[in-house]
Parts: sequence; structure tokens; C-alpha cells
Amino acid sequence: MSIFEYNGSALVAMVGKNCFAIASDRRFGVQLQTIATDFQRIFKIHDKVFLGLSGLATDAQTLYQRLVFRHKLFQLREERDMKPETFASLVSAILYEKRFGPYFCQPVIAGLGDDNKPFICTMDSIGAKELAKDFVVAGTASESLYGACESMYKPDMEPDELFETISQALQASVDRDCLSGWGGHVYVVTPTEVRESTLKGRMD
Repeated sequence: MSIFEYNGSALVAMVGKNCFAIASDRRFGVQLQTIATDFQRIFKIHDKVFLGLSGLATDAQTLYQRLVFRHKLFQLREERDMKPETFASLVSAILYEKRFGPYFCQPVIAGLGDDNKPFICTMDSIGAKELAKDFVVAGTASESLYGACESMYKPDMEPDELFETISQALQASVDRDCLSGWGGHVYVVTPTEVRESTLKGRMD
């Protein structure tokens, strides 16, 4: 078993019309044993930028603390919030810094940039960015998420339809992966609000 699969995870971010959604499962396990069913994988950096961290849970929490620290320093110095593109570059730089002993994480970054244009990207454990205009996936359920998202995604969805699509894609995918599941967290972010929802899923 790969170290990235040790705790299990499923992460997906999807773009809509001037909005985006990011969703994750809630299972925290040690190999095949489930430890907790309310694990938080998606973190709010500020109102318009969210970060999802799949992979090894301990590294995810360490990386998140470092990123919050760096973002707070940026806010103090610049007196503004970081743009999603800038934040993605920061995450990439921090990961690449540790390339010889990396954080075993696959981050997903989603945010609203200038003119409320949605931005999503993911990267590997040493910070090689992969940008997309539709959706990005990460975690142990990534293969089934690719399939579900490919078949369900439509461009320019409104927030309600985007929520429904990302939720259905997540639920369908984690049922095909025994290391992730146990419900889900979904955030739908528009220029004016952040909607957080908890999904109930199969408990096996």
C-alpha cells in the first residue's frame, strides 16, 4: 500500500458560472480500519480561496498550518487577501522546497480570482501544478471521480446545479473505493456567499 493511500481520501473541485464547488469524503482510516467519520479535509484560507488536502493526514495538517502562517504574513505585509493563482504558487513552492523528503499530500486549490473568475488546480507531492477549466480530482478515489465527473460535468452551471452534480459525482465515486467514503463535505462558493453542506453516504 502506498503511503498516499494510508488514510484514504477523495477530493474533487468543480467550476460553475462565476462560482466553484469543492467536496471531500469524511473518512479517516488507517489502512482498512476506520478511525473517524467526521474528518475535515477542506480548509478555508479566506472567503474566496479553499484548500483540500488528500494523502497522509498528519502531513496534510502540518502543511495546512504552514500555509495559514504564510498567508497571515502575506495579509499583514500586503493588507489584502491572496489571489487563488498566487496561493497555488505558494503551495507549489512550499512542496518543492521539501522535494527530497516531501509532504505526502496532493493538494486541491479552488478560488475566485479577479472578476470572480473561478480558478481550480491540483498538484503532486512536489508541487507540479495541474490546471483545469472544468474539474480536478485527488485522493484514493481519483480514478472513479474522473469517470463520474467526465460524465456529469457541464460548463457554466449555476450554484444549485453545481452542488447537485459534485455531490452525485462524489457519492458515486466513493462507493467504488473502500478507502474513502462515509459521507461528504461540500462547499459551494459564489461571489456573495459560502454554502457548506454535509452529505450522508453509505456507512460501510
